[in-house]
Amino acid sequence: MTHQIIKDLNWRHSTKKYDANKQVSTEDFAVIFEAMRLSASSINSQPWRFVVIKSQEARARMSQTFAHKFEFNEPHIREGSAIILFAHNPKYTRENYAEVVDKGIEDGRTKPEDREDAFGGFFFAELNTSKNGDTSTWTKAQLYLALGNTLHTLARLKIDSTPIEGLDIDLVNQKFKKELGGYQCEVALAIGYRHTEDYNAKLAKTRRSLESVLFEI
Repeated sequence: MTHQIIKDLNWRHSTKKYDANKQVSTEDFAVIFEAMRLSASSINSQPWRFVVIKSQEARARMSQTFAHKFEFNEPHIREGSAIILFAHNPKYTRENYAEVVDKGIEDGRTKPEDREDAFGGFFFAELNTSKNGDTSTWTKAQLYLALGNTLHTLARLKIDSTPIEGLDIDLVNQKFKKELGGYQCEVALAIGYRHTEDYNAKLAKTRRSLESVLFEI
């Protein structure tokens, strides 16, 4: 298939080695961050926070989280252009949704007099809230919508990426407790440009056949 979107998605892979001498531009970062902000989520809840690690101090903290396990992912922290922590709100409340409703009023989507009616969508959050206020299963699912959108955006920009679930989650949330502000990090994303020694870039891309995953009825 010759469509540019398909070409871009065939181009991307999970990068195994980054070139520390190549950095993502400020202009491209602006596009990436805006694309992340525009990601879809159930009831437009946007229950996420993104912590972008660029400084040497922050990289050093992140490197320390690989002290006990998943050491093979640590080089991405030093060599990538940036690492993004994807975090979600594990106790999403009506007050959190109020920020979404009020932003809708500010942006002209919702009339001020319809503010209370706009909370009708919060019913879906309530369906996914446990008796002790835990919404983590639901909000974590929204987080992966943002991750997928970011991966696609990076592919279109020809910027390499590596989703990292091989994390010591407890240590990450401890080391970045201040920046996360009560949100829970579940996955990180390294971004940058592949090194010539990135073996994965030389391998054929492989996926299940379309016939095995798609059924039109």
